[in-house]
Amino acid sequence: MLFDVPTPLGFRVHTSGSYWDMIVSVKHPVMRGRENDVAEVLRFPEEIRRSLRDSEVYLFYRSESVSRWTCVVVKRVDGDGFVITTYPTNNIKEGEPIWTR
Repeated sequence: MLFDVPTPLGFRVHTSGSYWDMIVSVKHPVMRGRENDVAEVLRFPEEIRRSLRDSEVYLFYRSESVSRWTCVVVKRVDGDGFVITTYPTNNIKEGEPIWTR
């Protein structure tokens, strides 16, 4: 396990080293070396939204700078969550706001 962290929603989120390698090799190479940042977004987000398409998918956001966010997309299954993907973004995506700091 690369990390397994608690979230403000009361469930834990994890990812494996091999899945992280796939994220930073295929999906979002810009996130390479940012494992600790992603864990911090999950622990201390500024906003969490629920996906409009899938009620078990959550988008965790934390600002990097003015108008720049890190988003961590999480799927919750059987009580625990796993990272689907993570990326930097200029906008918070649509979704149902369910938690704010």
